[in-house]
Amino acid sequence: MRFDVVTLFPEMFAPLTDNGVNARARNKGIWDLQFWNPRDYTHDVHRTVDDRPYGGGPGMVMLAEPLDKAVDDALLARKAQGAKAEVPVVLMSPTGRRFNQNIAQEWAESDGAIIICGRYEGIDQRFIDARVTHEMSIGDFVLSGGEIAALAMMDSVIRLLPGVLNDNQSAVCDSFHSGLDGLLDSPHYTRPEIYKDQPIPDVLKSGNHKNIERWRREQSLRITAERRPDLIHKARKKGLLDKKDEAFLLSLKT
Repeated sequence: MRFDVVTLFPEMFAPLTDNGVNARARNKGIWDLQFWNPRDYTHDVHRTVDDRPYGGGPGMVMLAEPLDKAVDDALLARKAQGAKAEVPVVLMSPTGRRFNQNIAQEWAESDGAIIICGRYEGIDQRFIDARVTHEMSIGDFVLSGGEIAALAMMDSVIRLLPGVLNDNQSAVCDSFHSGLDGLLDSPHYTRPEIYKDQPIPDVLKSGNHKNIERWRREQSLRITAERRPDLIHKARKKGLLDKKDEAFLLSLKT
């Protein structure tokens, strides 16, 4: 998998490239990341990448041409490397589709993407209309630029790639994952057995894997029902809840 990121601040991606499981996976060649700075495609002494908006208004708007040329070079570089060139060109934008775990799982089976990280008041719409294939948002809030959103999105995808995590089953047990039917994860405990007078649940010491599995399922249902009932509704509509699940959910109301 390869990501090409168009950004004015490639240094902001150090947490992804220099630390943790993502860095180790990159060093192993499981995924790759290349940067394309719009300032490298300017021709004036100030390396200008923005200008005042037509029609007036606050802020500055990113110019189309530097972004256009950055995408062109990213596509050529992908082709030269042998990576798939026909990939999504994704703009991180608060007006985009809400990114979620299902999309992360879909992308984990892809060849990556070219990601555009905007800055200032926005990007010239003509570039968006001509080059952007997808717009993505990570929530109903606005950031100073697309870099932090891109970091979060890429991290969620990369950790799903085979060989990134020490145990591939770890991702299957994540909240929102299809392995949990889209529900929230259950609580986790480790040593010591008693911490500040609080013991771990007895079932986790029982050695009965069937009972432990059922306890975790019920805890997942309980937490999801309390905090994200919309996820219970989705799972029910998809037929993912069995009779035991429904009986447990009913018991929570009594």
